[in-house]
Amino acid sequence: MSEEIGYTYMRVADQVEAEIKAGRLPRGARLPNERAMGAQYGVAPGTARRAVRELRDRGLVATLPNKGTFVVAVPDA
Repeated sequence: MSEEIGYTYMRVADQVEAEIKAGRLPRGARLPNERAMGAQYGVAPGTARRAVRELRDRGLVATLPNKGTFVVAVPDA
């Protein structure tokens, strides 16, 4: 799939996954909140929320109510 085709939330999720694989977001690292993540990746907070849901579906992060979203798994490089 090329960069021009596909959903924006998938692009953001792929970028975060790449940061996890590269070790910039190690196991236990807290992801920014939706507003901060949106600003970081140039997307709306709702898009950031959907990207986080995608990362949860991939088994890479877990969200703890009132605590935040944390990296729980590091995918194979």
